[in-house]
Amino acid sequence: MTSTKLPLPTGIKFVFGGTAGMSATMFVHPFDLVKSRMQLSGEGGAVKKNKTSFHALARVLRNEGFLGLYTGLTAGLFRQATYATTRLGVYTTLFDMMQSPDGQPPSFTTKILCGITAGAFGAVVGTPAEISLIRMTVDGSLPLEQRRGYKNVFNALYRICVEEGVFTMWRGCGPTVFRAMVVNAAQLATYSQSKQLLLSTGFFKDGISCHFCASMISGFVTALSSMPLDIAKTRIQNMRHVDGIPQYRGVLDVWVKTAHQEGFRSLWKGFSPYYLRIGPHTVLSFIVLEQLKKLYYVL
Repeated sequence: MTSTKLPLPTGIKFVFGGTAGMSATMFVHPFDLVKSRMQLSGEGGAVKKNKTSFHALARVLRNEGFLGLYTGLTAGLFRQATYATTRLGVYTTLFDMMQSPDGQPPSFTTKILCGITAGAFGAVVGTPAEISLIRMTVDGSLPLEQRRGYKNVFNALYRICVEEGVFTMWRGCGPTVFRAMVVNAAQLATYSQSKQLLLSTGFFKDGISCHFCASMISGFVTALSSMPLDIAKTRIQNMRHVDGIPQYRGVLDVWVKTAHQEGFRSLWKGFSPYYLRIGPHTVLSFIVLEQLKKLYYVL
């Protein structure tokens, strides 16, 4: 059966994308914080402050209290307002453009290309918020003399510009774009494909249970494939310059140093909170997005 619904207006697609991403962030931000701290724990072969994700979580609760889990939330929300709004808006726009005249969805390959394109656009727009998020979430784990003490995302962006220069807001833009391309190719394309396959079995209807299962499949594939790029992005965006010399020269340098000093498996360090963040975030984002679409057509 083909769809007779008119495509959503372009502006609505972007608004719905941002709203879905920000709604999901309210629930999964603590996992983002734990993930960032795990990725920087033991950096350069130093003694690990956080041996496991549960250890990292316990340290935050013990040293910073429950609200410490939401340190950097303003940056997380601003990231979704920029990154998620752009990527989901671009993806849904391209998806509708690539559908056949009779409403048949585009091929899996086309979905991947739409996801890659959407991710690249979103990453460029969202990199300043990404840098603020990384720095704010790891600040509480640093020695007092090394903490940046940003008050909120706007204070972070202002101080980065004043203290380090405007272009620092796009530091690590390369790995951020590459990660986003992988994440979106995996997340958006596998979500659409998983949903399509689940519906074709006859056991699922186009409802929340189908969206949940498709999102969890998508989240696992996304976490597994993008983790090394996420670690590279995190370390580059949080690095300091010593005597004008950067700690890392690029993504490959991060991978080589991390694998040599901390072991190859360290490229997937923090996988549990990463998946616990990206899986539910995928689930919640797409559930909210799907429900907003349905509400739009009802109203």
